Amino acid sequence: MAKILAVLYPDPVDGYPPDYARDEIPAITGYPGGQTTPTPQGLDFTPGQLLGSVSGELGLRRFLEDRGDTYVVTSDKEPPESTLDRELPDSDVVISQPFWPAYLTAERIAAAPRLKLAITAGIGSDHVDLPSAIAHGMTVAEVTFSNSISVSEHAVMQILILVHNFVPAHDWVTGKKGWNIADSVARAYDIEGMDVGVLGSGRIGQAVLRRLKPFEVNLHYSDVHRLPREVEEELGLTWHPDARSLAASVDVLSIHAPLHPQTQNLFDEDMIGAMRRGSYIVNTARALIVDRDAVVAALNSGQLAGYAGDVWYPQPPPPDHPWRTMPSEAMTPHVSGSTLSAQARYAAGTREILECWFDGRPIRSEYLIVDGGGLAGTGARSYTVAG
Repeated sequence: MAKILAVLYPDPVDGYPPDYARDEIPAITGYPGGQTTPTPQGLDFTPGQLLGSVSGELGLRRFLEDRGDTYVVTSDKEPPESTLDRELPDSDVVISQPFWPAYLTAERIAAAPRLKLAITAGIGSDHVDLPSAIAHGMTVAEVTFSNSISVSEHAVMQILILVHNFVPAHDWVTGKKGWNIADSVARAYDIEGMDVGVLGSGRIGQAVLRRLKPFEVNLHYSDVHRLPREVEEELGLTWHPDARSLAASVDVLSIHAPLHPQTQNLFDEDMIGAMRRGSYIVNTARALIVDRDAVVAALNSGQLAGYAGDVWYPQPPPPDHPWRTMPSEAMTPHVSGSTLSAQARYAAGTREILECWFDGRPIRSEYLIVDGGGLAGTGARSYTVAG
């Protein structure tokens, strides 16, 4: 029998919800490009429930305990004396989420000799030290595409919120109980006719571009892999060979690139300084792609008209993190990919991965980040390494 350790975010401050705003969510069976949504052999939850928090347990407890497995769920993850650190050494599987990442460092992996599988409930596994996972013989998997559309919708929302100056206007009628129209519109614009760019044209970036096209904006993008000509023509895209060319050409920039050494702190003082004065940045990718203090300085100087982000470093950030108090911001606490709709998909995908791993069946290649090989449950795994 296996021990599965899940690190999930805490429950709502008022307690786990007894009911929900909606009775159901739309049934989605496939994604753009033809990939199907997760297909586990069974589900022990109702789609639309809060599954990503501690009490939600990703809907896995009945499934795992019926198998005779041990299932430990916690939100306590800060070293050195966290529940994560205490339970990890004899765990076979760790499940985490990008929104409340259990950082599987080299030290933590070394302290867990039985650890064979790390699952990201969602997409984005950079909280796992992948070289250490490879050396350890681990498999690392995530539920690819499960919340890509959720993030793209959030990015478009944050673009509109910034450009239309929504947060200050909302504050006038709620926090200040006022009716100050002039103050509310003094920094409000339309995006119609603006140059809007996307850095990274993968699943999320392309979804953002498609959702922005009806707004009659001029669309730009940059990616190491140029999109097919027919896609560029369909969406009216202008391609840029590098991030600097893109940044200097747009009024709004939405970041959807992965975090790696070439993108870490890419948007520093110099890069932001090359942008048009009064530009906007939306970052739903990874916080370390931008320089934290350069963003604050650019907002204070007016070089940036606004910054909206859904990602922070570390997560959660300390109370004195400057992004909490900088001007012209529209920050959220990494919720874009954890809508109740997305949770239904990434919880189902997590179960699908576990079912395959326990049964010794191949995990679908789209989900694999690192193929650890070895034995799984009753049989040998036979995986294709994800590209």
